[in-house]
Amino acid sequence: MLCQERKGNQRMNPEELKEQQIQKAVFENDSLTSCLMERICSRGNLNQAYKRVKANKGSPGIDGMRVEAMGEFIAEHKEALIQSLLEGSYRAQAVKRVEIPKPDGSKRQLGIPTVIDRVIQQAILQVLQPLYEREFSNSSYGFRPGRRAHQAVKRAQGYVQAGNGIVVDIDLEKFFDRVNHDVLMSRLGKRIEDRRLLKIIRSFLEAGIMEGGVCIERHEGTPQGGPLSPLLSNILLDELDKELEKRGHKFCRYADDCNIYVKSQKAGERVLSSIKQFLEKRLRLRINGAKSAVSEVWKRQFLGFKIQRNKKIGISEKSEKRLKDMVRQLTKRSRGVNLTKVIEDLNQKLLGWINYFKLVETPKRLKDLDSWIRRKLRCYRLKQRKRCYPIVKFLIAQGVASKNAWNIGKSSRGWWRLSQTGAVNTAMSNAWFEELGLISLWKESNR
Repeated sequence: MLCQERKGNQRMNPEELKEQQIQKAVFENDSLTSCLMERICSRGNLNQAYKRVKANKGSPGIDGMRVEAMGEFIAEHKEALIQSLLEGSYRAQAVKRVEIPKPDGSKRQLGIPTVIDRVIQQAILQVLQPLYEREFSNSSYGFRPGRRAHQAVKRAQGYVQAGNGIVVDIDLEKFFDRVNHDVLMSRLGKRIEDRRLLKIIRSFLEAGIMEGGVCIERHEGTPQGGPLSPLLSNILLDELDKELEKRGHKFCRYADDCNIYVKSQKAGERVLSSIKQFLEKRLRLRINGAKSAVSEVWKRQFLGFKIQRNKKIGISEKSEKRLKDMVRQLTKRSRGVNLTKVIEDLNQKLLGWINYFKLVETPKRLKDLDSWIRRKLRCYRLKQRKRCYPIVKFLIAQGVASKNAWNIGKSSRGWWRLSQTGAVNTAMSNAWFEELGLISLWKESNR
C-alpha cells in the first residue's frame, strides 16, 4: 500500500518522495482511505480550497485575519502548514461566536473559524464529499451538490399525491449544538482509515468557542459557520436515512428537517415514537417536541412551502408573514427615502424571494401579494406628501379629478384606508407602478 511505500522507500530524497506520495494518492481509487491527507494536501486541491474561501469572503475569525490577507500568510507558512497536516499535528483555533436572528425571534449561533482553518476545512471537504456522496440516501437533499430544496418539496408532493396525506414532521432539537463527538467520530472511522485526518477533524470539532475574550471548551456540537459542518451533519444523519429506508418509509430530509409520509394518523404516531427512540439511543439526538408533530400535510410547512388540501404546492403562512414583514420594513415612513429608491430596494428582495418560491402552484396567492405590496407603496407615497395640499397636488397631477383629490386630501381616514380608494388607485395604478419598475411576483413566477 501507499502508506507502506512511504515508510520503506529509502532511495528518494524526502521532497521527491512527498511529491510522489501526493500525486499517486490523488489518482488512487477512492476506496483507499488510509492516505487521504496526501490527497487533501495536493497542490490542486489546496489551490481550489483557497480560491473557494476567497470567493466566499466572510468575516475574520478570532485572529482578525481577513480573507484578503490570507494569501500572504499562506505564501510564508505553506510548507509548515502542509507538514503539520501530513503529520496529523495540525490543530484548529477556537471559533468566534456570532449570533444571527431567526425568523421566530430567537438567535442562531454560528461559529466562525479563522480563514486558514476555513481553507483546511474546505480542502478536507473537497476530498471527503465525493467519497460519501455515492453512499448518501436519495431522499436526502440538504447541503449536497446538485440537490436543492425544490427537489425535496416536489418529492414530498409526489408522496402526498400517492395517498400519503399524513406527515411525521421531525425537527431535531438544537441539532448542530448537540452532535455527539464520539458518535460522529465512530461513523467517520468506519469509512476513513487515515488516522491523521480523523485526528484533525476531531480538533475542528473540539475547538473552543471564543466569547467575550474567554475561550469556552466544547464537548459536543459541530458549529455552523465552517465549510465542513454540513457534510459532517449529513454523515451522522445518513444513519437515520438508512434506518428509514430499511423500514420502507417514504421520507424527505433536508439537513435536520425530516418529513416522513404515511397514510394514517395512527401509523404516524407509531413512526414518531419509534424514530424518537432510535435517535436517542443510536445517535444521542433529541427531537424538538414543540416543533415536531404528526398531522395532515396541509397543516404543516416544509422548507417554507405547504402542500395544500388539493395537493398543490403553496406558500406557508410563515413564509408569507416574513415577506410582509420585509415589505413593512422597507416602506417605513421613517426611512426618509424617495419612492424610486424604495422600489429599487424592494425589487432586490422580491426577486430573491420569488426565485425561491417559483415552485408554488397558487397564482391567486401571488396576485394577492402583488396587490398588498402595491397598497403598501400607495400608503408610503401618501405619507410622503403628508399634508392636504401636497396630496391634492400630486393626485391632480396624476389625473384625478379636482373634487375627488380634495376629498382625499381633507379626509381624516388613515393611510391604509385611503390607499384603497378609487382616486388613489387611479393616481397610482398598476401600470404606474410598472412604469416605475416594480416587479410583479406573479409575472416573475411565470418567466
